[in-house]
Amino acid sequence: MRVPELFRLSSSALTRHKLRAFLTLLGVIIGVATVVGVVSVISGLNAYVKDKVIGLNPDIVIFTKYGIITSREEWLIAKKRRDLTLTDMQIVRNECRLCAEVGGRGDRTRPVKYGDRKLSDVKVQGHTANMANAMTIDVSTGRYFTQAEYDQASSVAVIGWDVQDQLFPNMDPIGRIMKVQGYPVKIIGTLAKQGNVMGQSQDNVVYMPLTLFKKHIAPSEDIGIFIKPKNGVEGVPAATDEVRSIIRSLRKTKFDKDDPFGLVTADLLQDLWKNISAGAFLLMILISGISLVVGAIVIANIMFVSVVERTKEIGVRRALGARRRDIRWQFLLEAALLSAVGGAIGVMLGSLIALAVSQVFPAQVKFSFILIGIAVATITGLLAGWIPSAQASKLPPVEALRYE
Repeated sequence: MRVPELFRLSSSALTRHKLRAFLTLLGVIIGVATVVGVVSVISGLNAYVKDKVIGLNPDIVIFTKYGIITSREEWLIAKKRRDLTLTDMQIVRNECRLCAEVGGRGDRTRPVKYGDRKLSDVKVQGHTANMANAMTIDVSTGRYFTQAEYDQASSVAVIGWDVQDQLFPNMDPIGRIMKVQGYPVKIIGTLAKQGNVMGQSQDNVVYMPLTLFKKHIAPSEDIGIFIKPKNGVEGVPAATDEVRSIIRSLRKTKFDKDDPFGLVTADLLQDLWKNISAGAFLLMILISGISLVVGAIVIANIMFVSVVERTKEIGVRRALGARRRDIRWQFLLEAALLSAVGGAIGVMLGSLIALAVSQVFPAQVKFSFILIGIAVATITGLLAGWIPSAQASKLPPVEALRYE
């Protein structure tokens, strides 16, 4: 039997019981929709975290007191370490021969006020002047502060979109004086809007010279020291080892003891995020897998029922010369088409879910996800229809003709 004829027979069989076919497909639809929806959201979040949230160039290494904390034990160990200071940063800058740039960053939450408007929890960061080259900082209007302003601890700041929107509605903030924890600073620039990630605003920030930050905003707090190697990404390991030796020497750390600091790099942050997103992906696999297994069982059950209902039809076709493999391929194709239709519906539903979620979280609906969803559904149908189709092909023609 030719392939077009097989498709015609299989398609006509599916349209006889439309409601039954739709109810049969619910498990497949839910499973495929889950796959497409969750994979689209995870893909969008991965791209957004890499481009916007991490904000570090791949050749930047940051030495901090805490580093990347993933457990309570790591937190307790890090808490006992000595703070990194501006003096430490200056020594590293003077002694590191493999570093093209050395800078620092402080980070604390402080209240910000302009007139009668106030924001109580703003992320205030103190930077060295070269930090703009290390971080992905997108200045929308105005400018970033200069090295001279850093050296003089000038009272200047660059504000994020949320600070601008809530403290300076319908006005240009450039040149205006606001207060950070009661200390007046002049606004010299505004940042481009970054949006929210997992419910956390990336725009509720204020950047200022680290010298000003340490003098008036958080004098007793630790800082992070960042380095940029002379040889780019290839020079990261050697430069990191050199700075590690410098800081260990400053802390008089013995050779058999752990480093008295933590490390933050773009690769480490991406690895941490991938571990987090992998958990969501595994949960998705579990949920969609259960749905697909249920869908496969329902499809197999319906195909067994279909074989019984069409026993006489099978006998007639066998009597007219249809071979066993023709019967097997007909029912197998019916199961695959039935599941593929469910996959197509699931893909559309999952895409709509991803588009809806993209209003809150970044999401990417790629063509490859659509193909994967339909392919998974089709394979599910083939597996579910294998035994029923084999049973149909083994029916003796004479007994099938006598069946009532």
